[in-house]
Amino acid sequence: MSKQVSKSFLKASGGVAGLLILFAIIIAANVIISRVRVRVDLTGEKLYTLSEGSKAILAKLEQPVTLKLFASSSSPAMPPVLKNYARQVEDLLREYVVASNGRITLEKYDPVPDSDAEEWAQKYGLTGQPMDIFGPPVYLGLVAQMGDAEATIPSFDPQAEALLEYTITRLIYRVCHPEKPVVGVISSLQVLGTRAPPFPMPGQPKPQSQAPWLIFQDLRDDYTFRELQPSVERIDDDIKTLLVIHPKDLSEKTLYAIDQFVLRGGQLMALLDPLCVAEMETGGGANPFGMPRTSSNLEKLLSAWGVRYDENKVVADMRAISRVRMGDGGRIEESPVWLSLSRANTSAKDVLTSGIESIMLPYAGAFSAESTKDLAVTPLITSSESAGLVNSFSAQLGASTVRSEFHSGGVPLAIAVRLSGTFKTAFPDGAPRDSSGSNTNEAPSSAEQSLKEGRSTVILIADADMIYDRFCVQEINFLGARAYQPLNDNAIFFANALEQAAGSADLVGIRSRGTFARPFEVVLKRQEKAMLQWQEKEKELEARLQETQSRLRELQSEKDPKQRFILSEQQKKAIETFRQQEFQIKQDLKMVRKNLRHDIETLGILVKAVNIAAMPAFVVLGGIGFWMRRRSLKTRTGGDNRQ
Repeated sequence: MSKQVSKSFLKASGGVAGLLILFAIIIAANVIISRVRVRVDLTGEKLYTLSEGSKAILAKLEQPVTLKLFASSSSPAMPPVLKNYARQVEDLLREYVVASNGRITLEKYDPVPDSDAEEWAQKYGLTGQPMDIFGPPVYLGLVAQMGDAEATIPSFDPQAEALLEYTITRLIYRVCHPEKPVVGVISSLQVLGTRAPPFPMPGQPKPQSQAPWLIFQDLRDDYTFRELQPSVERIDDDIKTLLVIHPKDLSEKTLYAIDQFVLRGGQLMALLDPLCVAEMETGGGANPFGMPRTSSNLEKLLSAWGVRYDENKVVADMRAISRVRMGDGGRIEESPVWLSLSRANTSAKDVLTSGIESIMLPYAGAFSAESTKDLAVTPLITSSESAGLVNSFSAQLGASTVRSEFHSGGVPLAIAVRLSGTFKTAFPDGAPRDSSGSNTNEAPSSAEQSLKEGRSTVILIADADMIYDRFCVQEINFLGARAYQPLNDNAIFFANALEQAAGSADLVGIRSRGTFARPFEVVLKRQEKAMLQWQEKEKELEARLQETQSRLRELQSEKDPKQRFILSEQQKKAIETFRQQEFQIKQDLKMVRKNLRHDIETLGILVKAVNIAAMPAFVVLGGIGFWMRRRSLKTRTGGDNRQ
C-alpha cells in the first residue's frame, strides 16, 4: 500500500513539476522575445513594409526630422472608418521611425475643440473636416519639420490609401529639400507663353502676349520653369529635370546636350507626337511650301535606348472610341484615334498612375521597347488589345477611313513608358563635329569628357496634346468670373510624372501599396453572376413588353373606330398571355434573388464556421495526436519492460 501511495505521490509531484517548468519556460520565452527586436509583416500585400525607395531616402537624412500627427481620435464626431484609417497611418509612421535609426521622431496630437493642439493644427494649415453642420471639425493631417523648414499634408484621404507611403515619403523629401526644383523646357510649342516686344516693328500691328498653358500656370508655384532654346548646346548644371515637348528638327548638338544630361543623372520627360493638334491650332505647323509636318521625334536618342517609335503612325483603339465633332460645326462621329482611356489602361501597381480614372489622347503614338539587364521598361499607359497603328494622314480623314485601314495587333500598345537604369550614349564617338571638323559644342571639362553611360530615369509620352488646354480643362463661368474645371485626369498624370522626375530617383521606386480592405472575392463573384442573370431577365421582360405593346397597337389600328372602347377576343387573349408571361418572369426574378441571397448566406455561414472552428479544431487535433503518440510510446515502453 505504501508503495502505491509513494507511486501516486511521485506521479502527482512530477505533474506539478512539469507544469512549473512549462510556466517558467513561457515566462523566459516572453522575456527573451520582448528583448529581441524582431518585426515580421504577415499582411498579404506587405502593408507595413517600407519600399526600398523610402528606406533609401531615410538613409540619406542628414538632420533629425519631426513628424507631428494630428488626429481627432477621441472625437465622437470622427467616423469609425476614419478612426481605423488614422490608426493605419500611425502604424505606418512608426515604421518610418524604426527604419530611420533615430533620425525621425513621431509626435501625436489630439486637436479637441478650443485646445492648443487645435490652434497649432490651424496654424500649420491643416484642414478640419466638419462631419455635420453643428459638429466640431475632425482633423487627420501630418506636419514634417526639419530645422526651420516645414511641410504639411493638410488631410489624409482614405480613398488614396494606395498612395499613403508615397505621400509620406514625398513629404519627408520635401522638408529636406525646401527649394523649388528648376525644370528646363525645350519645346516647339509656346507652352510657357510669350511676351510681346516693348517696341513693335514700325508699320506692323502690335503683337499680343500669349499666356502659358494652364497646366504650367498651375505648376509654377511648385517649380521654376526655365525656357531653353531648341538650339541649346548644353543643359545648365542647376537643371535636374528636363521637359522636352514636341521636339522638331533638333540639331545634333542639342541632341548631344540632352544625351549628356541624361548620362550625368538628369531626369528627362519627353512628350512626342505623331500628329499634334495643338501645333495645327496655334499655327506652329505652318509651311508655305506644302503640307505642314506636325510630328515630332527623338529618333537618335530612342534608338540608342532600344525604343522604337514611328512618328507617322497613330494608335486606333476600338475599345477607346471618343465622340468627336469633325471640323467647325461638322458632323459628330465616333473616332477610334481620339482615345478615351480608363483606369484599366494604366499601371495599377505604379504610384504615378494610381488614382487615374480617365485619360484623353487625340492622335497618340506608341512605343515599343523591352527591358534589358541594364534598362527596365515600365508601361504607364497602354491601349486595349483591340488596338492597332494607322497612318497619321489617314487618321485625319475620318473614322470610316481609319476603320477601312485598321488591323488589330491583338496586343496592348504602350503610349507612355518609363525607362530606368543605365543608359548608353547615342554619340559613341563623342560630341558631334561641324563641317569644319571641330566640335560644335564647347569643350567640356575633363570631368565631363563625353560620358558613355550613366544611370537615370526617362519618361516618354507619345502625345503632346494631352496637356493642351482644350484637351484637359473646360472653361466655365463661376459667379461672373472665368474658371476652369478638369475634363479628365490628363493634368494629374502630367503633374505626377513631373513630380517623380523632379524629385529624388528613390521616389520612383516606391510601389503603390495594397489596401487594408479585403473583400470576399468569391461572394462578390457569385453576386455579380446572379446580377448578370437578373439583368438578362430584366432585358427579356422589357423586350417582351415592347413586343406585346406593339402587337396591341397593331390590333387597335385594325379595329372598327366605332368600337375603340371594346376589346376583341384576340386582344383579350394577347393581354392575358402577356400578363402570364410577366407574372412568370417576375417569379423567375424572385427566384434569382432568392438563390443569390441563399448562396451568399451559405457562403457567409461557411466562412464564419471556418473562422470560428479552425483554431479550436487545430488545437483538438493537435491534442489527439499528442495523446495518441504518448499512448503509443507508453505501450512500447511497457512492452519493453515486460520483456
